[in-house]
Amino acid sequence: MFTGIVEELGTVVAVEPLADSARLRIRGPVVTSDAVHGASIAVNGVCLTVVEHGDGEFTADVMQESLDRSSLGVLEPGSRVNLERPVTLSARLGGHLVQGHVDGVGTILGRTPSEHWEVVRIALPADLGRYVVEKGSITVDGISLTVVEAARDWFSVSLIPTTLELTTLGTKGAGDPVNLEVDVVAKYVERMLEWRTS
Repeated sequence: MFTGIVEELGTVVAVEPLADSARLRIRGPVVTSDAVHGASIAVNGVCLTVVEHGDGEFTADVMQESLDRSSLGVLEPGSRVNLERPVTLSARLGGHLVQGHVDGVGTILGRTPSEHWEVVRIALPADLGRYVVEKGSITVDGISLTVVEAARDWFSVSLIPTTLELTTLGTKGAGDPVNLEVDVVAKYVERMLEWRTS
């Protein structure tokens, strides 16, 4: 479980394509400072398992399911990624409950700069629109954000200077893919209502 509060902007060191998966090596001195084999680290919002670590880097395997449902497949050496370690029971929940299970890939439609923040509009897959509500939470590339506007096939978020400076959303532009995880509570409510009416 994560909070969507990015701890570090890491860098992809190597990508090794495999038959039905890929192996990523990522530099992230902060998130590897207490890493152990089998630990979880969210990479652009995708929960991955540490298989090797050392010298401020870690290696993780990405299965085909994760490659199909996220934008991790487009990463290459030099790509910047948002990194977060799992939340501990004694930590403050600064964002919202994030599982690291990406629901789909959205596309940045455009950016509107302002004096102190920037509004980013993002297209989302049709099957996710029902889970996104104005002033609700959504995770974009592992970042916990508040929805400003919500339409059927897009939503917008406002990014403060800290988010622009310390995450990948500071440099992504129109057409770039982003990983989306909707609020898990909405999915559970929908599922319970389905069982109740069937």
